[in-house]
Amino acid sequence: MPESVYKIIELVGTSPDSWEEAAKNAVEIASKSLRNLRIAEISELDMKLENGKVVAYRARVKLSFKYEGGD
Repeated sequence: MPESVYKIIELVGTSPDSWEEAAKNAVEIASKSLRNLRIAEISELDMKLENGKVVAYRARVKLSFKYEGGD
């Protein structure tokens, strides 16, 4: 099996509706500029509040993709 290297980045997705939608948004937007996405791991969930009410759900997502390094 050929050796591979993977890079891991961390993103924060947001949604006014749910944590699932927030995580999905992060992955879908990242997939527009990154190739070979492999794994998405939710590392943290939180909410943005205004005047005591939830206005946004936030999901911190770690994404890995195959590294195609140059020098």
